[in-house]
Amino acid sequence: MVMATLPGGVAVFGDVQFLPGYSVLLPRREVASLNELTLPERTLFLRDMSILGDAIQVATSAQRINYDILGNTDAFLHAHVFPRYATESPTHLAKSVWLYSPDHWTAAKYAYDAQRDQQLRQTITTYLSNYTEE
Repeated sequence: MVMATLPGGVAVFGDVQFLPGYSVLLPRREVASLNELTLPERTLFLRDMSILGDAIQVATSAQRINYDILGNTDAFLHAHVFPRYATESPTHLAKSVWLYSPDHWTAAKYAYDAQRDQQLRQTITTYLSNYTEE
């Protein structure tokens, strides 16, 4: 599921795609908290998280991008990058993605499907591969 290794982290396509384009950024070094990274590592991680968001935005034309940096349930730092769509119900769109029903995280119809999701994944990967600082 790895799309790109960036200076501050590894971008992976989400294993669940009820919000098409959902991806995760993992740090290059395994830590439990953002504060365990050195300041230069944090800077790169947060920059690359936003670049992953840019890639998802371009690939999906989502209404906006939500970021969620965690390390509690899974005891390692990771940043979820969620596209949010105008097609979501107003109830869902106004709240955290985590408030979607549990079946959105477990139902087979939302699981990554190479045939359905490959083009979107490739578009995000291409953006990340072509990114250069301006």
